[in-house]
Amino acid sequence: MKTTGNKERDMQLLIGNTLRWGVTLACAVALAGGALYLWKHGAEPMKDYSSFDYHALPAGAETYTTLSGILDGVAHFTAAGWIQLGVIALLLTPVMRVLLSLCDFVLQRDWLYAAISAVVLSVIVCNSLGGAV
Repeated sequence: MKTTGNKERDMQLLIGNTLRWGVTLACAVALAGGALYLWKHGAEPMKDYSSFDYHALPAGAETYTTLSGILDGVAHFTAAGWIQLGVIALLLTPVMRVLLSLCDFVLQRDWLYAAISAVVLSVIVCNSLGGAV
């Protein structure tokens, strides 16, 4: 039978491993997207970036700015889709850490830190959903 100390250590290991594996997965996916980009576009000449139009989106911008566009890009093996999927995985990693911490505090019946974690999680979710407006 596990003691309380072992359960706390197990949860801390789970949180640490979630962070490690989340960052590793995000880097691997983004690296695969970068390699795919170089394989398909590595021999193309460099574009002229001497002037920018900050108000105009490039052609096909919706393919890497919406979740459905990113998932469609991943399904069709586009480099931008894979790179953006890596970015999404990297953004979800700390969210998972806060969620696991919230679960840990609830299991420990530490209501103050559970409430703080819930507020942090709700701020992250509200900003993520409200940022598209």
